[in-house]
Amino acid sequence: MDRVRELASKKAAVIFTKSSCYMCHSITQLFYELGASPAVHELDKDGYGREMEWALRSMGCNPSVPAVFIGGKFVGSSKDVISLHVDGSLKQMLMAAKAIWF
Repeated sequence: MDRVRELASKKAAVIFTKSSCYMCHSITQLFYELGASPAVHELDKDGYGREMEWALRSMGCNPSVPAVFIGGKFVGSSKDVISLHVDGSLKQMLMAAKAIWF
């Protein structure tokens, strides 16, 4: 859990993913299209990936990936991010965290 929190707080936008997850790729691409450059941590390529996946699940992220953090705070998974994007909140959150400037 501490490793997840540490990584999540190092950059304004952080996404925990798996390399084979198409929704992870889609959410990451959405952030790039909005002008953000998120830190992307692929759990299946990290030696602590299994432990981080369990930590994300204990935080309420089900499925465990993609798990999105903005400004060090857990935002949710793909469904939550898409909902925020549709209502315009995602862009505002990214701007408030200084992940994008407009």
